[in-house]
Amino acid sequence: MTNPRLKQGSRVLVTGGAGFIGGCLIRRLIKMNDVEVFNIDKLGYASDLCSIQLCENASRHQLVKADLADKDATRSAIHRVNPDVVMHLAAETHVDRSIDDPEAFTRNNVIGTLNLLEAIRDHFQDISDERKSSFVFHHISTDEVFGSLDDKGFFSELSRYEPRSPYSASKASSDHLVNAWHHTYKLPVIITNCSNNFGPWQFPEKLIPLAIIKGLSNDQIPLYGDGMNVRDWLFVEDHIDALILTVSYGKVGESYCIGGYGERTNKEVLKAICELLDNKTGKEDSYSNLIKLVTDRPGHDRRYAIDSSKISDQLNWKPKHTFEQALEITFDWYLNNLEWTKRMLNRNSYNGKRLGLLKD
Repeated sequence: MTNPRLKQGSRVLVTGGAGFIGGCLIRRLIKMNDVEVFNIDKLGYASDLCSIQLCENASRHQLVKADLADKDATRSAIHRVNPDVVMHLAAETHVDRSIDDPEAFTRNNVIGTLNLLEAIRDHFQDISDERKSSFVFHHISTDEVFGSLDDKGFFSELSRYEPRSPYSASKASSDHLVNAWHHTYKLPVIITNCSNNFGPWQFPEKLIPLAIIKGLSNDQIPLYGDGMNVRDWLFVEDHIDALILTVSYGKVGESYCIGGYGERTNKEVLKAICELLDNKTGKEDSYSNLIKLVTDRPGHDRRYAIDSSKISDQLNWKPKHTFEQALEITFDWYLNNLEWTKRMLNRNSYNGKRLGLLKD
């Protein structure tokens, strides 16, 4: 099937390509022989280019270091890249950090998206009609913008927005900006909202890599609240499949929800990680003894779950990995890449300590 957007010679811009999901996307894109890949990234605390630099086709990736919160730098970067397709992933993403520093999340996720949209709007007006016909601004967002579910039901493209953390509020704001730029300025956009991603190369502040690293270090593994908060876990490689299908064949003006069909409580996730630790390290005492209930996150959403039927029906996407398969792949990667993890933690002076606790 001919790809209507990722054509021979297409200039694909990925923002936040030094991050976890962005890096995985770029690794996949540079394997495609018919596109040029550009990466705008400010190289923040969780950024790392190692996964891209190790790729066989790394020379087909060009980094443009710029902070999207800087309007002039953003305009200059867009002028330099001259993109045919934009995939916008750059964002601060850790809920706990957003509780500690909501201003940073507003600056990066809201103002950064505004500056990018304005720069792209000017760019879009200047390109030829032929290029306009296949241009798209693909905004990658999260299911957290929809708030929290009870025991039943699923998020879908029709769900109301009800963000409950500074992070999800900043992402909801960016979603609304993208949608408004489509309706007001006729910018061709697509929005995707994904569930919780996990996999290799994720900065170890998120639940799964943090638990793996703490377990391997024989440290206590924190479990928030009663441990019964539910997330719909999505393997990052399956997410990338969905993103490439969406940017290639998705309908302009539409949104698509991407879930992993991997609902698990946080307690179940940690138990599964401890089972892998038990099986692969040979420790006599179960690693599950390291799990410790800790004070819950303020405003902790109870449950996320996504109905992915739209993207499945319209774009023929479905995840290729079960949660168990993907978790073992992820676990083995961290087990074999402890030096990378240590380097990332040392570089950022992060020791796995608890973030996002309100002060009395």
